[in-house]
Amino acid sequence: MLVREMAAEGIRFFAATDVGRIREHNEDNFLVDKKLQLFMVADGMGGHAAGEVASAMAVRIIHEEVKREREMLNDFVRGNRGTARVTTTDVVTLLEHAVQRACSKIHEEAQADPSKRGMGTTMSLILVLAQQGFIAHVGDSRIYMLRAGRVQQVTEDHTVFNELIKRGKLTAEQVAKVAQKNAITRAVGVYERVEVDTLVMELLPGDQFLLASDGLTGYLESPDELAPLLQRDGDESMASLIALANQRGGKDNITCVNLRLVGDASEDRAQRLALKREVLAKMPLFARLTERELLRVMQAVQVREFVDNQIVITEGDRGDELFIVLRGQVTIMRGGEVMTRLGAGEHFGEMALIRSVPRSATVVSDGRSELIAIRRLDFFEILRNEHEIAVKMLWQFLGVLADRLDHTSSELRQAKEEINAHVEDETVEIYAVSESEHASPFPRRP
Repeated sequence: MLVREMAAEGIRFFAATDVGRIREHNEDNFLVDKKLQLFMVADGMGGHAAGEVASAMAVRIIHEEVKREREMLNDFVRGNRGTARVTTTDVVTLLEHAVQRACSKIHEEAQADPSKRGMGTTMSLILVLAQQGFIAHVGDSRIYMLRAGRVQQVTEDHTVFNELIKRGKLTAEQVAKVAQKNAITRAVGVYERVEVDTLVMELLPGDQFLLASDGLTGYLESPDELAPLLQRDGDESMASLIALANQRGGKDNITCVNLRLVGDASEDRAQRLALKREVLAKMPLFARLTERELLRVMQAVQVREFVDNQIVITEGDRGDELFIVLRGQVTIMRGGEVMTRLGAGEHFGEMALIRSVPRSATVVSDGRSELIAIRRLDFFEILRNEHEIAVKMLWQFLGVLADRLDHTSSELRQAKEEINAHVEDETVEIYAVSESEHASPFPRRP
């Protein structure tokens, strides 16, 4: 089955599904709503065709829930053009609610019919709004992004294999021998509720996204294999992906949905997005994060512009933001004296992420500058919801604090040496004067 259409707002989409070479019926389902710009892939599981029921229910219920809030989504798009009424958090909450609603309904259906007991489904979806992509994901279907010729997986598999690798319990070679390594650890409908991964991404014309069930992804050795296939004509691309999975075994149903953002990308906007990613990746706090984890951090930061001599932070004020210089430079002053200047990639104010303490210096924009700002509230939100990211960032943060302590200790040691040297000089001078008076041929004054 092949679907092709031109969606509104400059999105082309192509979709295909195939039963594969082994299965007798197709338990995958997908949805494309060109008006909502909503795209979904669901891979059902359960005996007696219950998997097909679960995936169909998930797609239908989530679609209904999102459609019900069409006006809110329109408000979000209008807000991005001037009046901010609906936030990204509101949209993410809607998607989470929609998946949870589907989860409870599927679970309820399974409890009512013993033949469907335990049925569930994966769910990977993307909603495109105002140059942003909102992703919600459960299970081991995947979403890949092709940007500037490079493919990366932007969702994380909820499988035994991936959990064991992340926790460092076993090596990849050892996990490969585990009998149930491909079992999924999360699914929509198996329980009444499920933990949903969400991600918000800034989109660029030319970006492509591939949503695919594991009937395809299970045969991929690397995301790089997808790049040449996704760069083909849409119909040919879908046919090639289905053929690849069948040639390599076709042991499961195969479903692919490909959306392509058409139009001319602003060179400056593309450069800014690439620069933001590069600057964050090089910062010690985020240096150990994977690409997917870095994308999660990027959705939590803001880019702010400052003019010449504009104050960024003031000494003595309490702050709640870390700043990273994206473009230009800033001047650091303490007590009215210039201490240093910071350029692209350098940061200041990291202590504000942990506790509200008075700023130790004033920072002023030196010419025009652009700074990345991370608020304490958003930082702690990541720590609460992304445990693997939290562990990595907190370890890195300890390293930053240790470096700062070493630097402070070095400054104190240097100051102590200067004081001691100054005291010794004064002692020598006093001693010299005393000796001079003692050796004088003239009597001392009383």
